[in-house]
Amino acid sequence: MIQAFAFYLFAALVLASGAFTILARNPVHSVLWLILAFFNAAGLMVIVGAEFIAMLLVIVYVGAVAVLFLFVVMMLDIDFAELRSGLVRYFPLGLAIAVVLAAELVLGVGAYRAGALELGTPAAETAPLVGEANIVSIGALLYGRYLFLFESAGIILLVAMIGAIVLTQREARADAGRSQQNISRQVSRRPEEATVNTRPEVGQGVQL
Repeated sequence: MIQAFAFYLFAALVLASGAFTILARNPVHSVLWLILAFFNAAGLMVIVGAEFIAMLLVIVYVGAVAVLFLFVVMMLDIDFAELRSGLVRYFPLGLAIAVVLAAELVLGVGAYRAGALELGTPAAETAPLVGEANIVSIGALLYGRYLFLFESAGIILLVAMIGAIVLTQREARADAGRSQQNISRQVSRRPEEATVNTRPEVGQGVQL
């Protein structure tokens, strides 16, 4: 009984927050509704026993992606009148995409009612561990059979991060006068070097 109540509660909140994400006029409010939708979707994943996906929704989507969207939207100077004019301009394209997505949903429901797909039996080394949680099974699979691929992906991401830092430092060295600080030079600077007294003539302005 509690499972059914929790499912309908989380599902209703996901649908409502998704609708408010689209219908909200303020982009900041849209991102906040999107975060609420992610949280309730994580609750649905916990109900079906996919706690690893629920953790990914909270940590990755809410903790990184949605917060990044929120900061970007808050820092940008958004012209709401221009947004509304763009909505009218691209309304036919959006309507066509909505019709295509609705047709795909109808096709998917029809295919599901026609009969479920026959999935193959998983191999013994990839089968879920009996009596263990979903996260334990995924961890055993990642750090067991797919250990080499998992570590290779981590090394690739590490090399990409180091490459981005090196490229940034190279550009900084090319323009060291503006992008890098010389702390010792700043500390040893004398007051007469920091300020210059000028006597500009009337109407001539100040020379920088």
